[in-house]
This record gives sequence, C-alpha cells and structure tokens, in this order.
Amino acid sequence: MSEVGEDSGFLDVWADFGDDLPDPPAKRPVCDKCLRPSTACWCPYLPREPLSVHTTIYILQHPFEERKRSLQTGIMLKNGLAPGKCRILQGKRFSLKRYVRLNTTIIDANLCLKRYPELESVIANPNTILVFPGPKALDLNDYAETCRSDQNVNLIMLDGTWAQAKGIYNKSPFLHHLTQVQLSGTGLSEYVIRTQPNDSSLSTLETAAIALSAIEKSPTIRETLVRPLRAMCDFQIKHGAVRHQSKQYLIDNGLYKSRNDRNKITSAKS
Repeated sequence: MSEVGEDSGFLDVWADFGDDLPDPPAKRPVCDKCLRPSTACWCPYLPREPLSVHTTIYILQHPFEERKRSLQTGIMLKNGLAPGKCRILQGKRFSLKRYVRLNTTIIDANLCLKRYPELESVIANPNTILVFPGPKALDLNDYAETCRSDQNVNLIMLDGTWAQAKGIYNKSPFLHHLTQVQLSGTGLSEYVIRTQPNDSSLSTLETAAIALSAIEKSPTIRETLVRPLRAMCDFQIKHGAVRHQSKQYLIDNGLYKSRNDRNKITSAKS
C-alpha cells in the first residue's frame, strides 16, 4: 500500500507541474483561399468577379512546388479565373499505356488517365497548345492572330524550376507533339522576390496572363490577373525581402555566386 501511495504522490507532483507549463504559441491565422497569413492575404487584389474566359489552362506542376505553396502564383491564377478555367495537375511525368489519335498521327499520349482522365480529350483536341520555349515553338502573338476571340483553346503550362519543367517535358512525350508556343518581348518579371533564370523568364501567373490577353484579345486581362502578385511582392519587400535580379544578370555583371561559393563564405564566417 505504501508503494501505491508513493506512486500516487509522484503523479500528483507531475500533474501540478503540467498545470504550470505554458500554452504552445498560437498559430498565425491563415487565409483558406490564398494560404497566406491573414495579415499578408492578397485576396483583396483578385478581380471582384473571377474572369470568365474561353480558354482553359492546365498547369502540369512538379510536386516540389507544393512545398512553396504560400509563394506560388498558380493559385493566384486559379482564384482569378472562373471555376474550371484553371486546373493544376501534379506529377513529375504523365504516362499512359494506350495510344490516341492526335492531328492524324498515332502517338503514345503518355498521360496519367487514372488521376486526370480529362487529359485524354484535351490532348486529342487540335486547339490544345503548350507554352514552352523551343526551336519549333511559334510566337504566341502569331498564334493568337489565328484564333477567334471566342475560340475554346486549351493552354498547357509546366510549373516548377526550369530544371523541373524540362524534366516534365522530357518525361512526357505527348507534349512533344502539341502545337508549341513561346512568349517574346514581355519585359522583366514582376515577381521580384524570386530569382529568375534570365531576364525573359516569367512566373506561371504572368505567363498565363500574357497568353490569355493575346488569345482572348483582351489586354486588360494581364493587368487584372497580376495585381495579387504585385501586392504579395510589395508586402514581402516591406517586411525585409530583397529584390532579386535574374541569374543571367548576376552572371553577366560578375555578381553571381554558385552554391559552392556561398558554402565557402558561410564556412569562413563560422
């Protein structure tokens, strides 16, 4: 009986000690829509009514982009367009063990039908284009001139770092058979809190906004869709973020430090 009493006293002490422990810090409230802290929410900068467009955008997104979800621009695009007009599909490759007919040619469509069954009809549609630079890519503006403003175009984009986007392209052969377009003369990216590969590289949101403006023949679309991006960058800069130049700019001006260089600097300081 004495042992039970001693154990009981021991537990009572720990119970009292537990009452004195501080509560864990409260998590910052997060906006359910943009996934940003409520104090940094960019939703007020979205269009008052989601834009209704004829074009449907399919973003093939590398899974690692999900880790940066609070700084993604794809979600801005999805929230800025009418429901169903922006689909974000995740994967490193998109494969299918069957063939489909595309532009009178039988090819391995290489799609992931189990996860995204709608892609089969999208790929087979002659009005489906891929926005991705390459030697065979048409200029977007030239392509847009052939489109009616009410034409239902499917626009496929690859979302990730440049290496990740190339990986998706190389591992998904069906992409190689689509009409390919690329942007030109777009100016510098407004996504100034991230380092772009070169001065012509744009965020997913900016690329889509420019493409939609051209295809839909409505220049105001670009301005409307990029407002949340500007707001997010302004907020980050006001709270200590640094404006980034492109990697190519840094290299050309002798300012770029490779990862090895940065590691050497860090080691020297420690």
